[in-house]
Amino acid sequence: MPEGPEIRRAADSIQRQIGGRVIDEAWFAFPELAKQASALEGIRVEAVDTWGKAMLLRFANQQVLYSHNQLYGVWKLHDAAKPPSTKRSLRVRLVADGKAASLYSASDISLWHQQDLAKHPFLSRLGPDLLSHSLTVDDVASRITSRAFLRRRLGGLLLDQGFVAGLGNYLRSEILFFAQCHPKQRPVDLTEYQHYQLATCIIDTTRQAYQQAGVTNTLAWIEQAIAAGEPRRQWRFSVFERAGLSCHRCGEVIERMMVGSRRLYWCPGCQVNTP
Repeated sequence: MPEGPEIRRAADSIQRQIGGRVIDEAWFAFPELAKQASALEGIRVEAVDTWGKAMLLRFANQQVLYSHNQLYGVWKLHDAAKPPSTKRSLRVRLVADGKAASLYSASDISLWHQQDLAKHPFLSRLGPDLLSHSLTVDDVASRITSRAFLRRRLGGLLLDQGFVAGLGNYLRSEILFFAQCHPKQRPVDLTEYQHYQLATCIIDTTRQAYQQAGVTNTLAWIEQAIAAGEPRRQWRFSVFERAGLSCHRCGEVIERMMVGSRRLYWCPGCQVNTP
């Protein structure tokens, strides 16, 4: 499933495609949405926003189109007269000035009025978004040490969208590695310095993944990995997908464990489980 940085980059692409333009044609596959399609025609796309892994297209009439790609959804951008060749099922098509943004295969799609968006069953449970909301290190550190999260194991906490929205599997491994935290540690086990170190890594790693299209590794370690013959799926990361290889930082062998039924990569040399 795409994580927050990938959804934010997709939103940026849609913004460039139809943002600021007036919708000439709106089409929805689902009957309950199809009835509302005409209400978007002639309306300007004010902004394309994200909240975690959800996409929010905001219109000048205060309507907001919510969508969540889940595992299979994907937006494709194209000229309106030249739809892409695909076997995916078309769910949404928005056309403005001859440019189209089409959503395929997603099933979680709904149209909301801006004032009602806080009642959305998914969005209402989310924590703040690391890329769309103005979060500081102090903000994230405060969440880490709040009663709701203080005794949660970090390996599970970083996937909890109620903590901060947008983190996923590869970001979890990368953040914990850079912060030198063990997945089984809890915020209550860490020092104040470690709380701020973890908060900094949560923000910096996520923003780097957004800015560099999913690359979270450092330049020096990337060069080292490429020289060793690692493919992109490995060298783009510092620890994720690198089980059995040497840690760039300490030389220990990277290991893999399952946390929350999902794989997590870590270094036993750098990430020691100390209470």
